[in-house]
Amino acid sequence: MPGAGFYAIHTSKISFRSDGRWYADDDPILHERLARLFSRYLRRKSDDKWEIWIDERYHADVEVEDTPYVITGVDVDSPGHITIHLNDGTAELLDPSGLRVGANEVLYCRVKQGNERARFLRPAYYHLVPYLEEPMPGQYELHCGGQVYSITQA
Repeated sequence: MPGAGFYAIHTSKISFRSDGRWYADDDPILHERLARLFSRYLRRKSDDKWEIWIDERYHADVEVEDTPYVITGVDVDSPGHITIHLNDGTAELLDPSGLRVGANEVLYCRVKQGNERARFLRPAYYHLVPYLEEPMPGQYELHCGGQVYSITQA
């Protein structure tokens, strides 16, 4: 992807890692607008791999380390609706039924109409902590809006 509209990236590998950052080879892409552009134009290929597809001229294969999306922020309103903010700049209501706890106690949910999995980054997770309970070791629940949602192990 020679230009991407901002500056040239000379790399053999572009990746999106579990820390929620884009990398060119092993160097983090620090330009915030470029990273958001990559996230917005990320799409699944037919072979279940990923690519950044801007147009016929600007596209590149991408290695996704864990999930293609990460939760960067959480807002809870007074009725108990939880809005999650994603790395591509979009926001959507959290579907509590899609919450899962994975390896190393990482919290995941379903996004993009349930089609994709997203990983909660630590700052977003900490915003959700006041609504989480562990009634028994290894068993988690989300308490929000007068409802209790069980969180399953992934």
